[in-house]
Amino acid sequence: MKFLTLYFSLLLLLCGFVAVHGKIQRQKFVLQDVPYTRLCSSKSILTVNGKFPGPTLYGRVGDTLIVDVINRASENVTIHWHGVKQPRNPWTDGPVYITQCPIRPGTNFSQRIILSDEIGTLWWHAHIEWSRATVYGALIVLPKEGDAYPFPKPSAEIPIILGEWWKSDIRQVLSEALQTGSDPNASDAFLINGQPGDQYPCSTSDTFKVTVEYGKTYLLRMINDVMNNIMFFKIANHNLTVVGSDAAYTKPFTTDYVAISPGQTIDILLEANQQPSHYYMASRPHNIAGNFANTTTTAILAYTGNYTAPSSPPLPTLPNIDDAVSANTFTASLRSLATTDHPIDVPQKADTELLFTLSVNIFECGLNESCNGALQGRFRASINNITFVQPKIDILEAYYKRVTGVYEEDFPGNPPFQFNYTMEFVPRLLWVPQNGTRVRVVEYNSSVELVFQGTNILGGTYHPMHLHGYSFYVVGRGNGNFDRARDPSGYNLVDPPLQNTIAIPRNGWTAIRFKANNPGVWLLHCHLDRHVSWGMEMAFIVKEGTSQDAKMLPPPADMPKC
Repeated sequence: MKFLTLYFSLLLLLCGFVAVHGKIQRQKFVLQDVPYTRLCSSKSILTVNGKFPGPTLYGRVGDTLIVDVINRASENVTIHWHGVKQPRNPWTDGPVYITQCPIRPGTNFSQRIILSDEIGTLWWHAHIEWSRATVYGALIVLPKEGDAYPFPKPSAEIPIILGEWWKSDIRQVLSEALQTGSDPNASDAFLINGQPGDQYPCSTSDTFKVTVEYGKTYLLRMINDVMNNIMFFKIANHNLTVVGSDAAYTKPFTTDYVAISPGQTIDILLEANQQPSHYYMASRPHNIAGNFANTTTTAILAYTGNYTAPSSPPLPTLPNIDDAVSANTFTASLRSLATTDHPIDVPQKADTELLFTLSVNIFECGLNESCNGALQGRFRASINNITFVQPKIDILEAYYKRVTGVYEEDFPGNPPFQFNYTMEFVPRLLWVPQNGTRVRVVEYNSSVELVFQGTNILGGTYHPMHLHGYSFYVVGRGNGNFDRARDPSGYNLVDPPLQNTIAIPRNGWTAIRFKANNPGVWLLHCHLDRHVSWGMEMAFIVKEGTSQDAKMLPPPADMPKC
């Protein structure tokens, strides 16, 4: 009996104290450069296991996945498991110089992905510079064995991943933008499951096709990996029923289009109820600022049966590129399922109240520099007027080992100075942010309310904000400036959606709440990659609690070295 007790104790230690109810699965990710051809041109791209998009991972609620990441490429990489809370395990969350140093060429890192209450569609992607342009894939979390979906069981489940393609090397695109301070060059095409679609040159034969049978229902698991755009999506002649977002069930609602932010996932039921034929599914960007490709990517919905397929299937009419009303209306339609079987736990009160302004800024061009940003300056971005400066070693290691001088714990909980954030013309003296590597420390198990406030500096734009280590309840949103004395009375504390990525409307605000019960270092950032490159990110340090299950797990032995 003592031997068995010792054996199971060691097993729990090796498994990182994960719940024994879930299964442990092992996968291998080999990072390598592989030649790919799109749009009549070829180039070498960074891939996982030679696939673009990368492999789909599957698990069930409560499982643990161990992914051995082997870097055989010519550049540094990290992998982030987008939307996985990683309870007590920030070590393998993935953002470079936040929770780890990069996995260098010729080295390996075994990442443990601890699933907890997530259910539905998540995804994984590279989290270093702009490598996620080609390094990404789906992560599907199925219900526990024996549990059913809270909607009719689909005949099949189909990942639909929206992406982008540059004919030039993505590293050169980023390097040129950072050197000149300009907006990065727009992509040459958008993609559906790695294919541009036959609206682009040299793409007809490889257009992605979904085959359906009349009368059956299909679950589309949609992911937006596009680098800098909210995307509209629609299928000609078909309605869609939204049943989930960001690995949480939602109240079903029917729509003829989807607006999906970079980083977000949407689960959609498609009923194949039209005359058997071919129909286009199509996606185009929603954009109100910056460089972007004004193009449409397509795939084909093909019914089985005997019929003559049209040479040109019907193309859906998508919302206009600048249609902010359609984008905001879709986002505001999301509600948690909030049933007895799928309850919610939104904090009714907040112990900590934060207000973060989100701005695109301008630095003056330095002496002997040539800058191509707005007004011949250099683009920057900020949260509460702080432009994040990436450290040389990761913040998590510095926090865990009490290394000083890596970061400061004084990130402001409110804007350092107040002004009319959404006024028509913001004075230029308010355009310039401060540089800093600053974090916000949060007490363990405190209830946090965070209000994101967009500003109209340089005209303003939307910001899809993503919080690592947590899902949060979106309890309120509105236009103009947030009013703490008035706006909380309109919060939805009954069935707010549970998300990990939320689009903050242009010159508007969004309020989220979460309980800080996951100790560690967790990144918060805009999921428009150009804004991240300009510094729109910060980190939370959530303190440990007193009990053993409220403390971080120890670091893996093979953590990458700086």
